[in-house]
Amino acid sequence: MVAKKRSGRYVKFLIYLVVVILVNVAGITLFFRLDLTANKIYSISEASQEVIGTLSEPLTVKVFFTKDLPAPYNNVERYLQDLLQEYGIYANKFFNYRFYNVSAEEGDLPDQTRENQSLANNYGIHPIQIQVVEKDEVKFQRAYMGLVMIHGDLIERIPTITSGEGLEYQLTTTILKMNNKISALLSLPEKINIKLFLSSSLEGVAPHMGIRNLSEIPREVEAMVKKLNRKNYDKLNYEFLNPEEEQELRALGNQFNIMTLSWPALGKGKIPPGKGAIGLVMQYGDKSLTTPLLQVIRIPIIGTQYRLAELEELEEALDKNIEQLIDINEDIGYLADHGTLSLTGPPPNAPGRQPNQESASNFRSLVSQNYTIKNVALKLDNIPESLKSLIIARPTEKFSDYELFQIDQFLMKGKSLALIPDRFNEITPSGQQGMSFGQQPVYIPVDTGLEKLLEHYGIRIQQSYVLDENCFRQEMPAQFGGGERKIYFAPLIKNRFINQDLDFMKNIKALVALKISPLELIPERIEQNDLKAHRLFASSEKSWQMRGRINLNPMFITPPESTEEMKSYALAYLIEGQFPSYFAGKEIPVREIEDQPKEGQENAEKKGQPETPKTESEIDLSRIERKGEFIPVGKPGKIFLMAAADMLKNNVLDTGGRGSNSILILNAIDYLNGRGDIAVMRGKEQRFNPLNDTQAGTKTFIKAFNIAGLPVLVVIFGLGVWFRRHSRKKQIQMIFAK
Repeated sequence: MVAKKRSGRYVKFLIYLVVVILVNVAGITLFFRLDLTANKIYSISEASQEVIGTLSEPLTVKVFFTKDLPAPYNNVERYLQDLLQEYGIYANKFFNYRFYNVSAEEGDLPDQTRENQSLANNYGIHPIQIQVVEKDEVKFQRAYMGLVMIHGDLIERIPTITSGEGLEYQLTTTILKMNNKISALLSLPEKINIKLFLSSSLEGVAPHMGIRNLSEIPREVEAMVKKLNRKNYDKLNYEFLNPEEEQELRALGNQFNIMTLSWPALGKGKIPPGKGAIGLVMQYGDKSLTTPLLQVIRIPIIGTQYRLAELEELEEALDKNIEQLIDINEDIGYLADHGTLSLTGPPPNAPGRQPNQESASNFRSLVSQNYTIKNVALKLDNIPESLKSLIIARPTEKFSDYELFQIDQFLMKGKSLALIPDRFNEITPSGQQGMSFGQQPVYIPVDTGLEKLLEHYGIRIQQSYVLDENCFRQEMPAQFGGGERKIYFAPLIKNRFINQDLDFMKNIKALVALKISPLELIPERIEQNDLKAHRLFASSEKSWQMRGRINLNPMFITPPESTEEMKSYALAYLIEGQFPSYFAGKEIPVREIEDQPKEGQENAEKKGQPETPKTESEIDLSRIERKGEFIPVGKPGKIFLMAAADMLKNNVLDTGGRGSNSILILNAIDYLNGRGDIAVMRGKEQRFNPLNDTQAGTKTFIKAFNIAGLPVLVVIFGLGVWFRRHSRKKQIQMIFAK
């Protein structure tokens, strides 16, 4: 009997052991991860999985981080480890990563620490200064927080990582760009020429300009190009030129915009007067980019100073120029004529320049990270077939029928249009610096011809501005009384007025519009053509329109007295489907060119002789019928429409592209170009989650309940417990009393 019990225990033990082993084996072979966060911020998107899973060459990520950093920087390292581990799960054999513990301290350090520091510095990762709060004291600490990505012979670096926000997007797009760059370099039929122009005449005057060792520049640049050649598949060709002749110098200045210097006799005649040029030019095919080698700095009191470019900065600039020359990014069209918004303002963070809030340089910079912007001049040429989308921002000049035909047929080919017009042309009187001084700006209605195309497609831009009580509030300086002033023409778009049914809009919680006109759908056109119209965002129910005479001076704007005049207005739409051509059933327009008399005709007119009679083939060419080259009903295409070009300017779009307004614009452009998965990845880490709007009475009730209601509930609960115990005590006493 005892033996049977023992054998039964052994059998149970063996069964349990087998079950535990099987559970462990199942856990290893049936591994899965579950991300319970709302935006799935701890798991990579499908776009990242596809990019990392299709690597064809080794990709190594080297992370240089100082250990034991204080919060919140320690969370950044933890998030980066989780993110790279997630990449490793979906990657193939070509992906690997490694973390290096790099101390920012100096002095007597262990050999391994010094080796890690040297490795980080060689890759261009240098320590940064972070702010630490300990025991109510603010301290500063130096730390390494960066990484490099090595893919084939290419090296890309992210020198500073102080936040996990947007990190997956940055990693995936960098990998994608490196893949494209390798493919583009390997397929180049010829080499990229790098030409150094340096006049020997500058060597005599250079010491007086504070420049030393000018003669060493050719050797240093040559060594730098050789270094770049090793990671660009030997596709660079270096050449050193010494321009001395005045005609040659003038040609360089005109062709490449290279800096040329001229000087009188210096040093009491020891240095004769002369001229010279200095600059670096990169050429490939018919494209060329000029990189300045000499920087001119004007310092108050001290005067003008000259400084040679640092080799590290120069190497980075040349590497970026290579990407621009070989067009590794997808092309995107931008209409550059018809008075559209200029993108040629100074780049963001340009040294020595004040930020221009009226410029659209931030927009250009953000879009250029993933696309190559191709200027389109409709007055001179047709829209290139290679483009998938065309951006038209704030046109002010009227389009001809032929130009409208080009835009119409571009859409019919299944391409996309991003239309960001202004319904009014704002003309500021010369010499005025703002609305607060002198004469007010004049707002003239704009009619470019795009309006009739849009109405045919099923949407109309109303000739007004939307004003909203829920708007941006400007802080007033003390000399003007302080406080806040409502800017009614800058509606604040809250969460409940943003359409989050589309994936690329899901994580956009708030927006700020500026000088925006309302949009109106034409339902019968939309239904007739089976189009899908998605309202992206709208103003609040406390908004109204300003029509007729426009005056946007906040001092003269007051909300309507009656709330019946207020309602919500649609401010942006995305329309998809097979659009009907505006020119269906109409005569196909042709490009009109100004008549220029032929040489024989001009001479005949001068001599007073009659013109040469036209031959039969030259008479009435309009009778020749043309067919083809016209699409009456298009392939599935997309239109993004938002009538507010000011939303592309620097005072709305931030340089980093992390604000909600920047996310909206960039996501819309990605979606139009078939990169919806990239758009979703960019916005999923938006962590701005504003509270839902509540009525004043509700707020008062919640406050009162938290202050007085909760203590009352505790007292009531305590009394209930006391009564229950008291009644139980009585019951027990009654039982024993019997």
